[in-house]
Amino acid sequence: MRMKKTIVRSVSTAALLSTVFAGSAYASTYTVQKGDTLSKIASKYQTTVPQIKGLNGLTSDMIYVNQTLKVTAETAVQPAAPAPAPVSTSDYVVKSGDYLGKIAKQFSTTVAELKSLNGLNSDLIFVGQTLKVSAAVTTPATPPPTVTPPTPPVEPSATSVYTVVNGDTLSKIGLQVGMSVQELKTLNGLNSDRIYIGQQLSVKAQAPVVTTPAPVAPVAPVAPPSDVKQTTDYTVKSGDTLGSISLQYKMSLQDLMTLNGLNSHMIYVGQVLKVVGQAPAVVTPPATGDFASAFVNAGYSVMGIPYAWGGSSLKGFDCSGFIYYAANLAGKKIGRYSAEGYYSRTFYVDQPQPGDLVFFENTYKKGISHVGIYIGNNQFLHADEKKGVTISSLTSPYYTEHFDGFKRFY
Repeated sequence: MRMKKTIVRSVSTAALLSTVFAGSAYASTYTVQKGDTLSKIASKYQTTVPQIKGLNGLTSDMIYVNQTLKVTAETAVQPAAPAPAPVSTSDYVVKSGDYLGKIAKQFSTTVAELKSLNGLNSDLIFVGQTLKVSAAVTTPATPPPTVTPPTPPVEPSATSVYTVVNGDTLSKIGLQVGMSVQELKTLNGLNSDRIYIGQQLSVKAQAPVVTTPAPVAPVAPVAPPSDVKQTTDYTVKSGDTLGSISLQYKMSLQDLMTLNGLNSHMIYVGQVLKVVGQAPAVVTPPATGDFASAFVNAGYSVMGIPYAWGGSSLKGFDCSGFIYYAANLAGKKIGRYSAEGYYSRTFYVDQPQPGDLVFFENTYKKGISHVGIYIGNNQFLHADEKKGVTISSLTSPYYTEHFDGFKRFY
């Protein structure tokens, strides 16, 4: 039996809107459904969370089912898109390590296009699976100009032009060119965070100097001159936790448990524990304003703990479980949520500080899907699927591609 092959080519919503509404002001509303978040709605309508909040006078990210929201109310000035040329397709056989995002990038298309072309209802694919891919070859975006020494000093007012590509946000562009979101908006006269593919933005002319940051190692206990570690006794007091004791003596939580043969983090007042080194000076518990530094130190204290899906204890962490554990250890009582849940309980910051959260999108699923603790110098602590709790750099191509932005707990 011969089966008729049908090639399905999707036309993006943005292209239709740019044709129908080119040069005109338009607005629409959306009724909140079960499971919706502001982030999900913003992604659906190609806008931003701050834009939706501003349109609807919202002071927080909380929304409810059947709530009617304005989703856009600005002039979309875009040239009418020309009729797309016919797209030919070819076959691609899935290999080990492939995922839809990787394949889409390889063939200069999008995950949505791949799923539509192949009739997929999810992002799951398997080794040996044959997928239809676009055979058209697109011209890659022009990379930022490189600086060849010697280069004369660039005047602060000098600018160059950056063309927005698929997946860009003002935060991502700002990180790439060394500018804050507010600087980009001021320089380009923008009243919102909304940008579109092909839009040309003015940016600082000097190319950012990307340096490889020195690896930051967790604080290790100071070893005595001999191979035998010097230990002292510590008597547990009211309010103590294993985490606070490990920070006080600059030990990792795992080392403290191993030294005392503990299988859980339960301790009691009056219990005598072995610790490494001399008794430190009395440490005043961190004030509320010191949560950020305590949060970072709590993250350091569990470095090396293995990755475990859904884990939020010393047996293993996933990314959101790590945030839950470190925040509570640092003194912030917060519930156990997903990465998207913490995203909805934080607010954007243009100038991140150590202790802020850094979010990533479209990693293993669509939307906000990964979170870590920013520690400065473009580095962050997080639960890595292969390395466990570790330090990674935002300049890594993978994390640059999936970067969403910096946020801070309310």
